[in-house]
Amino acid sequence: MEAEAMTNPTVLILLGPPGAGKGTQARKLEQQFGLVQLSTGDLLREAVAEGTEAGKQAKTVMEAGQLVSDDIVIAILRDRVGHEECARGVILDGFPRTTVQADALGEMLAENGQSVDAAISLEVEDTAMVQRVAGRFTCANCGEGYHDDFKQPITPGVCDKCGGTEMTRRSDDNAETVASRLAAYHEQTAPLIAYYDALGVLHRVDSMQDIDKVADEMSEIVRGAMK
Repeated sequence: MEAEAMTNPTVLILLGPPGAGKGTQARKLEQQFGLVQLSTGDLLREAVAEGTEAGKQAKTVMEAGQLVSDDIVIAILRDRVGHEECARGVILDGFPRTTVQADALGEMLAENGQSVDAAISLEVEDTAMVQRVAGRFTCANCGEGYHDDFKQPITPGVCDKCGGTEMTRRSDDNAETVASRLAAYHEQTAPLIAYYDALGVLHRVDSMQDIDKVADEMSEIVRGAMK
C-alpha cells in the first residue's frame, strides 16, 4: 500500500459503461492505496441494515417501490465517508449519475473543505466492447471465465480449471443488450464527463488496453490526486 500522507480523504469518481472494468480496477486501487470503493447499491443496503436515520428513510421509500431521492443518497454517503475506514479516501462507482447529483456531491464535500480530486473516465470503443462482453461465458461449476474469441478452453467444452463440462452465459450478455446499454451510458454520462472536465479533474483512460496497462495509468492518476 502506498504510504503518502494526506490531510483530507481522497475522493475519486469512476465513470465507464458496464464491462469497462471499473470493478476490477477499483479493487486494484483499493489494495494499492487503501481506498474504499462505494457503490450506491451497497451504500443503501448497508444504511438500511445499520438502521441509520437516512437508512430508515431509504427503507421506507424502497418498500413503497419508489426511487430513493438524491437527498437521501447524499445523506447516506455523508455518513459513510465519515467512517474511519474511509480515512484515506473513497472511490465512488455509480454516483453521481447526473449533473444535479454532481452538484449535490460537490456541496456535501465542500462542507468539510473537500472536493472531487479526480474523475476517471474508462473509455471504450463500442464495437469492440460489444464483442468483448457478448462473447463471455463461464464454467457453471467453478466460475472460471472464458470468451468465444479471446479465451477458449484448451479442450473444447471442458473447463481448464476444474474439468467441468457445463458452461453458462448471462442472459444479458448478448450483442443487442450490450449495444443498448452502451448507447444509454453515453447519453446519460456525456454531461458528467463535460462537467468534470470543466472542473479540471477529468482523466481519460483507454480501457480497451491490457488490464495491467490500464491499472498503471490509473495508479499514476490517483497518486497525483492524493493529498
